[in-house]
Amino acid sequence: MTPAPLSWPELEALTDFQRDRVNGPTNAQSTLRLFGQPESAVQVTLYRDNHAWCPYCQKVWLWLEEKQVPYRIEKVTMFCYGQKEIWYKRKVPSGMLPALELQGNLITESDDILMALEQVYGPLWKGMQDLAVMPLRRLERVLFRAWCNWLCYPTRWPRQEQSHRKAFVEVVARVEQAIAATPGPYFLEEFSTADVIFTPYVERMNASLYYYKGYSLREENPGFSAWFDAMETRPTYRGTQSDFHTHAHDLPPQMGGCWENGEPQMLANKAQVDQGPWLGLPDAKFPEPENSRQEALHRVIKHRHNIIRVNPTPDGDFDEALRCALSHMITGEVYDPPAGSEVGLRYLRDRINVPRDMSIYAAKRLRTALEETAAQVSDRQGPPIPFNHRRDQDPQEFKAVS
Repeated sequence: MTPAPLSWPELEALTDFQRDRVNGPTNAQSTLRLFGQPESAVQVTLYRDNHAWCPYCQKVWLWLEEKQVPYRIEKVTMFCYGQKEIWYKRKVPSGMLPALELQGNLITESDDILMALEQVYGPLWKGMQDLAVMPLRRLERVLFRAWCNWLCYPTRWPRQEQSHRKAFVEVVARVEQAIAATPGPYFLEEFSTADVIFTPYVERMNASLYYYKGYSLREENPGFSAWFDAMETRPTYRGTQSDFHTHAHDLPPQMGGCWENGEPQMLANKAQVDQGPWLGLPDAKFPEPENSRQEALHRVIKHRHNIIRVNPTPDGDFDEALRCALSHMITGEVYDPPAGSEVGLRYLRDRINVPRDMSIYAAKRLRTALEETAAQVSDRQGPPIPFNHRRDQDPQEFKAVS
């Protein structure tokens, strides 16, 4: 006979996870970052998306964290997952993200934002218009276009698919040469603005091509492999870093579609990203923190009322099923969830966002616990993740709890 799942008070007693959002390591839940300075030092407000999906927001966010510039964060809804706030449209009529207020001046366009920040706080080793950085900025745009041509357009015959792949791989070879030209793993002699520029879309390329094309950017290219390894030594990057599951499903509405090639490796990769095991994926290779399970438990407990309220699958006692999964994650014991609850558990499994909700390893542990608990009942899956929008992730449902 299997044991009863732990109660909410019993689960709360099993996590002491705490995070200093203001002065501690980079994290997606912050609304104020001071880096040990007084609040009076704040001259910057960053407007970024709620979900940490926007690549251009990540670029500015990472730069501010690396330079340890005190700043405030205001979070705004991206169109693909809800209506943009009226107050933001009054401030920025186009609604574009990111935006930044610097000493009372409003700036949009991420490159313009970084150049304005450099004027006040100095460059991140070498600046946006440095002669060593400019050709790398152009190369990043060439890589971006080759990625879009392969990922975002359906192909009618195999030769066209192969042509797009070949074009992308050729540009990757040029990027590999650029990385190899320096003595270390970064794009210049040390970490710089150039790495910040490449980070957002290279991270998304790594995820989307693995899922939709069966191509592992990180594993098939030694320069990129070393670059990712080096980036993951930086707490700033780990705090903004997402995972394959999040990007594979947040990108289609933003990019206008992402297209599978149907090849065997692609199908195998897709199955692993969607249904596990998640710990073997090449989206994170730094050592797992000891408190990853406690972080996941803390975040679910904090939001449990909304998590239960917005789950659209009415079968089974989802409160009890969720406690079964969390109890399993923490204790390792097997708990039988209520009949019919597997659909709700998998709905939640599919909607954990990194880093909005929690860090990568915490998300992997939570997804694993949800799937293993759901599998105790059946293999029925939850409602599919929307492809044309992500209104299932409307942040307004969770605004009351930070």
